[in-house]
Amino acid sequence: MADRILSARGLQTYYGASHILRGVDFHVDRGETIGLMGRNGMGKSTLLKTLMGIVRPRAGTVEVKGRDMVGRPAYEVAQLGIAYVPEGRGIFGNLSVRENLVMAARAGTDGRRDWTYERVLDTFPRLKERLNHGGQQLSGGEQQMLTIGRALMTNPDVLILDEATEGLAPLIAREIWRICGVIRDSGISSVIVDKAWKHVTQVTDRNVILVKGEVVFQGSSAELQSRPELLDQYLGV
Repeated sequence: MADRILSARGLQTYYGASHILRGVDFHVDRGETIGLMGRNGMGKSTLLKTLMGIVRPRAGTVEVKGRDMVGRPAYEVAQLGIAYVPEGRGIFGNLSVRENLVMAARAGTDGRRDWTYERVLDTFPRLKERLNHGGQQLSGGEQQMLTIGRALMTNPDVLILDEATEGLAPLIAREIWRICGVIRDSGISSVIVDKAWKHVTQVTDRNVILVKGEVVFQGSSAELQSRPELLDQYLGV
């Protein structure tokens, strides 16, 4: 088996009486970039929140580096090297760009400090120009860059990115996709949720499609690109 960082089996997750995830298996290996796809309301964000410990499944297992994390708080999942960029970004609007980045800085789980403050600014030159701006003064695209940069400052093993480019202008979205490629090339594993499947499959090794809380496809980017009937059936492109 490859070096497995994150693994989930048989996830059954509910919101009240609503049954969202129905027996989902999911895993992330070291150095792997995964696209998580599906139409709205199919369970993508719920799966991410279940993996992070924000939502507790009624059944199933979630393991990080072989450690059972079901019922553990989200900060413990984060401490094991899983960084989460949620939909809606969640930056601290009353802190400056510099403060948002510096407050997150720490070594990785193995002591690595590959992603330093300087490296993040080199990767996100737009942020370097706005270091003293408050988070609430940034555009949506700049906030997304800041959230990703802040996650990288934790030197994670896995970066989970929910709705990577939603609502962003095409030029800014292109910059986010460039950054996803930089992250992949740096060796960090990623899970990317985005509706732009063509862009997703350009940076991912493997893709998982959810329909009504069940995995209906799992395969390489090349395989998905070669099967337009799947894209039409499950993603509505």
